[in-house]
Amino acid sequence: MHASNLLQELVVLLAIAAAGAALFERLRLPSIAGFLVMGAIAGPAGLGLVTDPEDVQSIAEFGVVFLLFEIGLELPIERVRRLLRTGLVAGALQVGGTLVIVTGTGMALGLPAPTALVVGALVAMSSTALVMRLLGERGEIDAPHGQLAVATLLFQDLCIVPFLLAIPILSSEGPIEAGPVLLAVGSAAVAVGLFYAAARFALPRLLEVAAGLRSREVFSLVAVLVVVGAALAAEGLGLTAAVGAFLAGLVLSSSPLGPQLVSEVLPLRGLLLGVFFTAVGMLLDVGVALQNADTVLLILVAAVPLKAAIVALAVSTTLVRTGARIGVLTGLALAQTGEFSFVLSQAAFDAGLIDLDLAQSFVAASVVSLIATPFVLKAGVPLAQRLAGPDPTAHAEEGAAGLSDHAVLVGFGIGGRNLARVLDAIGVPWAAVEANPIAAREARRSGANVIWGDATRAGLLEHLHVERARLVAVAISDPVATRQVVSRVRQIAPGTRVLARTRYVLEIDALQSAGASRVVAEELEGAIDLVAQALHELDVPEGSIARFCAELRDEGYSLLREPSAVALDPWLTELLQQVSTEWLELGGGFDPPRSLLELDLRARTGANVLAVDRGGAVTPSPEPGFVLRPGDRLLAFGSGEALASAAAALGAEREHR
Repeated sequence: MHASNLLQELVVLLAIAAAGAALFERLRLPSIAGFLVMGAIAGPAGLGLVTDPEDVQSIAEFGVVFLLFEIGLELPIERVRRLLRTGLVAGALQVGGTLVIVTGTGMALGLPAPTALVVGALVAMSSTALVMRLLGERGEIDAPHGQLAVATLLFQDLCIVPFLLAIPILSSEGPIEAGPVLLAVGSAAVAVGLFYAAARFALPRLLEVAAGLRSREVFSLVAVLVVVGAALAAEGLGLTAAVGAFLAGLVLSSSPLGPQLVSEVLPLRGLLLGVFFTAVGMLLDVGVALQNADTVLLILVAAVPLKAAIVALAVSTTLVRTGARIGVLTGLALAQTGEFSFVLSQAAFDAGLIDLDLAQSFVAASVVSLIATPFVLKAGVPLAQRLAGPDPTAHAEEGAAGLSDHAVLVGFGIGGRNLARVLDAIGVPWAAVEANPIAAREARRSGANVIWGDATRAGLLEHLHVERARLVAVAISDPVATRQVVSRVRQIAPGTRVLARTRYVLEIDALQSAGASRVVAEELEGAIDLVAQALHELDVPEGSIARFCAELRDEGYSLLREPSAVALDPWLTELLQQVSTEWLELGGGFDPPRSLLELDLRARTGANVLAVDRGGAVTPSPEPGFVLRPGDRLLAFGSGEALASAAAALGAEREHR
């Protein structure tokens, strides 16, 4: 193809990708599905806007190379260790179970064993890009099912490396014998080791030199060079470009320059991925897919309900043991094929392991599964509640027997544990429920009144006697479960006060509608704390700051949720300008000791001394002859300016929260 024709078709590809992303974003559907659908419409089997997309696909495939490089960069050792156990168990069972079932079904339907294995691997992969985005939009990445989904996706992403390495082995002519297979695996392992060692030695030094030049342009060029150069070097060693990019990212994940690398390659990766998926869509022939509708349906069934059932039943409820509801939600989140499935399918097609009809059927089924994912997730909450079965916690009677006028803590993480300590200190009895069985067991070993269970179940809440409780505090990271718990408590115990914690501002109205007496929003609490600390630094009196922050909370954060262009209500400003109280501590520099009469603070500064704290003994309304000494704490009253002047005159330190 001439350069002008290549440029023309790339322009068409970019225009189609942009139109697909814009249309599907407007419809609140995955942009990946938009790329695929628009590519199919504009491709040779559709409108024919691009007659030969395979000529530009080699360029588009660099998008996957950049994606793998970024995934390697985002896998620091700390994160791998944190998700290691969950990822290994959940991911291995999901990938292994899908491989076994799909491969067995394929062979039973007459597919050769290598082809059936490839189909199993294609179905086993889920879309990291799509799932992470949808969970992020729903505020569920930090929820239990979100963490389990992320751990499984991490394992899947790592599996693409051995899957790609297995393609040449599976495509070899003749029966697959153990000797050649072991030799090929050994050769690949040696190549991976050599590449990793060389990359670990050379790449950090190259980036340090580029960063030392203090040129943004040079660093950007070197970042792209690292990705493309690693891919080409890996191909030279007999590996794939994708494997090389992943290993290069993994090498640089612990580098302090890693975040800057991500910012450099992320825009280019997004562009190339859009072109890649659009080019894949152009390879789809809807007519051929319709002729093989039975195969499309089989792949779709394997990718959606089968994979969801494997995760929900085999992974989450039996070994990881996070409960049926979380298992169902995790399974539904992973019920689609992913971007690496297309990479693997193209490699298998080029190697002759799958034919054109099967490749077309797979692309068609993948498009449907990707489009269906947002709707599947939306329907997941009621479906999970229905499929979760009987309350698994009805046997846990030891946790709340005889409790009355108590507090119920839903979630025993950092927030729940610290609240329990405060309740113990003030003598309020409490019982807690924790969805993580390991955390619940460890808490019980330490003597805490914690049971394991799913607090979204009405039976468990009744068992905890929420109708007799003074307070129910919901401190879990799952926003969907938080809404359900609040609603269940309000139905069972209309008179009980319900305190709910959420990370996201968007959840406040939903939780209040569900029946929460008060909502603590971490995003807005952080904003209030930032404002308070800034006012402290500006020497605004402590009492004024406390009143100001209390009003912000009492209004249900509504004042903080106004658009930034709306000015702050004047009455709030007046709170900061009113007279207030503040503790002033006299340091060692207050010498010699002097009486209040000698200091004459009111005349000099406008501030009055209401009380003096000396070693814990408080003297209210001290007489004018009261002699102040270093270490005394004075409760002063006055305007912000007066208190600042008094602190300066005394050389005292203003006590801030």
